[in-house]
Amino acid sequence: MLSVIIVNWNTKTHLEKCLSSLQKYAPQEGIEVIVVDNASRDGSAEMVRNSFPDVRLLAEAENWGYAKGNNLGLREATGDFILFLNPDTEFVDESLQRAIETLRQRPEVGVLAARLLNEDGTTQSSLRSFPRSLPILFDWLGLAKLFPRVPFFSRYRYRFYNYDQPGYVEQPMGTFLMTRREVLDQVGDWDESFPIFFNDVDWLWRVHLAGWKVYYEPTVRVVHHGGAGTKQVRKAMIWESHRSLLRYYEKWYVKGWNRPLFALFRWFVLGAAFVRARGFDAGFRR
Repeated sequence: MLSVIIVNWNTKTHLEKCLSSLQKYAPQEGIEVIVVDNASRDGSAEMVRNSFPDVRLLAEAENWGYAKGNNLGLREATGDFILFLNPDTEFVDESLQRAIETLRQRPEVGVLAARLLNEDGTTQSSLRSFPRSLPILFDWLGLAKLFPRVPFFSRYRYRFYNYDQPGYVEQPMGTFLMTRREVLDQVGDWDESFPIFFNDVDWLWRVHLAGWKVYYEPTVRVVHHGGAGTKQVRKAMIWESHRSLLRYYEKWYVKGWNRPLFALFRWFVLGAAFVRARGFDAGFRR
């Protein structure tokens, strides 16, 4: 069985379309859908309760954030395969079945990533490298845009990648992440010290350290309407994304740095957050 975990916050319209598409294109193995509603004020929980009685609804009284929401859903999940799915997504074909079949055919793969589509059918840029300091620096300095086909400069946003080709990748966006029960048993749940951003990056890094592969399959497709929840509080999310980046570095990288170097990097990141909050794209849209 496939367990689908959806953490929702004030995206009622998108969530309704997502749940309808899950019903229409459910895999042959069976599906259970778990919606964790983080204290939405737009009637999301009522819509799920009234229109989708087979969906397991966890209507929370507080907004716990994305990481804790996923963990709450995991406690209820019983499937052999688990899909972490954003509510602003919509299936248009039998991609869920293809995703399960791909995981069965590739026992080395711990996480499967899908091709994310815009509403017009074009492909979204959704793959990244892990946020090591040099690729981040090249991206923020604009060198990645100047040399998009050179992996040394453009690795962070995978500007060189051909999205028509399947292959092993490092860090796909957390919009669609399908995994196995045994991966979760080995790696553990989501780190709640990253409530909104970089929780997926942290979890995928732990998957990598455990020896599992992450695989991008372009025939697994899902329409992604893009950042429906975070757009509602955009400036706050820009600051949160950059603070989460710093938390990620403190958790995984700072031991290899001296204090003045990390202090310089901290000011660089916070400066970038200030500039982007004044009108530029945060670059970490979920």
